[in-house]
Amino acid sequence: MANEFSDHHYWAIILGGSSGLGLAAAQKLAAHGMNLCIIHRDPGVEMEKVNAGFEGIREMGVQVITFNADVTRADKRMQILERLESSMGEEGKVRCLVHSIARGTLKAMVTAGVSSSDRLNVRVLDNGTASSIDSDKIKAMPPASGATLNTDDFRITLDSMAYSLYDWVKDVSLRNLFATDARVLSFTSEGSHRAWKHYAAVSAAKAALEAISRNIALEFAPLGIRANCIQAGTTNTRSLQLIPGSDQLIAWSEARSPFQRLTTPEDVANVVYLLCKDEAAWINGAIIPVDGGAHIC
Repeated sequence: MANEFSDHHYWAIILGGSSGLGLAAAQKLAAHGMNLCIIHRDPGVEMEKVNAGFEGIREMGVQVITFNADVTRADKRMQILERLESSMGEEGKVRCLVHSIARGTLKAMVTAGVSSSDRLNVRVLDNGTASSIDSDKIKAMPPASGATLNTDDFRITLDSMAYSLYDWVKDVSLRNLFATDARVLSFTSEGSHRAWKHYAAVSAAKAALEAISRNIALEFAPLGIRANCIQAGTTNTRSLQLIPGSDQLIAWSEARSPFQRLTTPEDVANVVYLLCKDEAAWINGAIIPVDGGAHIC
């Protein structure tokens, strides 16, 4: 396998890289010689497994630095970038920043007139892993109880899943850490432009994420930065498994797919890799479906 990135001393910043799409992207990029700065958020009980995954990446022969931190905190971001700058040395540059963050809520907006079987109060896994919930299949979920959506839910969700992208791109750029030809990639879903029950906060975050990505594509272009969103299909990640009714969601998504299967993290990671290649330099400001054609069905 070609290590085309190692010759350029390239690095990738992976926001949410301990599992799911972020980890798969990290593994794929490392296999092609890209060094990694991985930020994740995991509890202590998960760290043995998480660290084992990181060690597996190091065995590919690349440099890997990791941080268990909240990506929305400015002080943590500054500490991480200082460490990254030191680790990269004079020759290293950030070729790619991958945003794979999920920290938000799935709640009903109202309870009046809604049957108990339609109520849902689920907190998306708070560990920096993308969940890829992408259909009105939410209607099939079993009942759950809880308060309705409030503005704090919107704030927390948008801070993590949207605004943090701009914060990181801006600060990496201000430190002049990006390569002269750099890529900013983020994961969105069909929920950015469709209305599904209980998805309002995440839907707003995904719509904002896409808008931020488009404007990064425009305003950071003079600095050599290309920005694109990957619209991943339903992926059987840990986040998806935490959602009540995930079995039904999986069955629905498989039936919908032209290829009769789910999207895998590796499917998405392959596109992350392709977008980091020199040949992808003219792809900018796009939303790219990676779902085997499910979005046309």
